[in-house]
Amino acid sequence: MDKSTIMKIAAEQNVKFIRLQFTDILGVMKAISITEEQLEKALNGELMFDGSSIEGFVRIEESDMYLKPDLDTFLILPWNNPSSDAKTARLICDIYDSDNQPFHGSPRQALKQMLQEAAELGYSMQVGPEPEFFMFQLDETGAPTLKTNDKAGYFDLPPVDKGENARRDMVETLQRIGFEIEAAHHEAAPGQHEIDFKYQDALKTADNIVTFRIVVRTVAQQHGLHATFMPKPLFGIAGSGMHLHISLFKDGQNAFYDAHDPSGLSDTCRFFIAGVLKHARAITAITNPTVNSYKRLVPGYEAPVYIAWSYRNRSPLIRIPARRGIGTRIEVRSPDPTCNPYLGLAVILKAGLEGIKNQEQPLPPVDKNIYEMDLADRKLNNIESLPENLYEAISELNRDEVIQQALGRHIHSRFCYAKIKEWENYSSRVYEWEIEEYLEKF
Repeated sequence: MDKSTIMKIAAEQNVKFIRLQFTDILGVMKAISITEEQLEKALNGELMFDGSSIEGFVRIEESDMYLKPDLDTFLILPWNNPSSDAKTARLICDIYDSDNQPFHGSPRQALKQMLQEAAELGYSMQVGPEPEFFMFQLDETGAPTLKTNDKAGYFDLPPVDKGENARRDMVETLQRIGFEIEAAHHEAAPGQHEIDFKYQDALKTADNIVTFRIVVRTVAQQHGLHATFMPKPLFGIAGSGMHLHISLFKDGQNAFYDAHDPSGLSDTCRFFIAGVLKHARAITAITNPTVNSYKRLVPGYEAPVYIAWSYRNRSPLIRIPARRGIGTRIEVRSPDPTCNPYLGLAVILKAGLEGIKNQEQPLPPVDKNIYEMDLADRKLNNIESLPENLYEAISELNRDEVIQQALGRHIHSRFCYAKIKEWENYSSRVYEWEIEEYLEKF
C-alpha cells in the first residue's frame, strides 16, 4: 500500500470515515475517527491527539502526540451504517511524540524494536495464535449475562452447538478482510469457541489479534450475543487461552528445524525454549495480565501451571507439535486473550533470543502428566510453577531485568503501576463467596 493507492481506493469505495487505531499499554484498542477530507493529512502523519487521556501514555503537560498510520494496515471494515451506503475504513497507527520521534510507551513500537533486535541476529519471528472466547446471552436491557448460548462441548455439532451460525459469520467476515482461517470449532466449555488463523510475521499477527477481537465482538452483537475474551468468566469449567505457535526463520529456512537431529529440533530451538522457560514467571505478568487470568491458571483444566516442556504432553508450559520441516514450532500455552499481543510477543521473543545468545540448554522434556505429580516429584524434576496471582507475577516482572528491557522503562513502570492498582482494588473488596463462607460461621 502507498498513499495514492489508499486515496484512490477510498474514493472508489465511498469511504467517508476512517478510524485511526492503536492500543494503550494494557492492550485496549483505541481509535480516533476522521472524515475523508482529513485522510490525506492522516496519511502524511500530521494528525495529533491528546496522549494524556490514554492509559499509561504521558502526563498532561506533555500530551501532544502524532498518529502515523502503517499504510499496509488500511482496511475497509466489513460492516456499514444501515442508514447509509458510506463505508468506514481503518488504519493501525504508530505513536510518535511531540518531537516526531517514535514514542517509547507505544506497545507496537516495543514489538518493532524487539523484531529489529532479532533481525540483527538474522532472525524473523512467525506466530500463529489460537484465541478462545465465550459467547453469552443478553438480558432484556441488552446487558451481557453469564448464561451461555449452549451446553455443547469440544468439537460438538449443531443442534447442540448453538453458536455455529455466529461463529461461521465471524469466519466469513474475517476471510473478507484477508484472514486465512485454519480452523474454527466449539471448545470444551459450554458457550466457548475457538477460531485459529494462519501464522504470519509477528507484527502482522499482533495487528490481526486486535482486529480479530473487534470482529468477533461485533459479529456476536449482530447475533444478539456478547462475546468475551475474559479468561475465566465461570467457575468450574475451562477458561479461555490463546496458545501461541512460534518459530524463527533465518535465510528463508525454519531455524527451529534440524533434519539431522533425532527429534527434528535444532539447537536454536532448544536455546529459545530454555530462554522462555527461564523467564516464564516474569513473562506471565504480560501474557496473563488480569486478576482473572490466574483463575484460569489452575490444575485440572488443561491450562499450564508448571514451567516445563514436552514433545506431546499438554500439561507443561511449552509443547512441541508433531509437524517438522517448515512447520517446526513451539506452542506456548500459557497466554490468554486479554494479553496485549504486541507486548506478549515482545517479551517472549526477548526471552528466547537471550537463550540463543547464551546458548542455554533446557532441562530434559517432561513426558509425564505433571498434574498427577506430587510436590516432591516436581522438585525432583526441577519443575517450578507459574505465579499464582497477578501480584506475584508483577513482583517477578520487577525482578527480571531482561523482560524489563523488552518493555522499556516507560511501559514497565506504567504497566506495573496500573496492575498494582488493579490488584489492590480487587483484594480490598468483599465477595459473595466470603459472605457465604464466613457470615454465619463467625
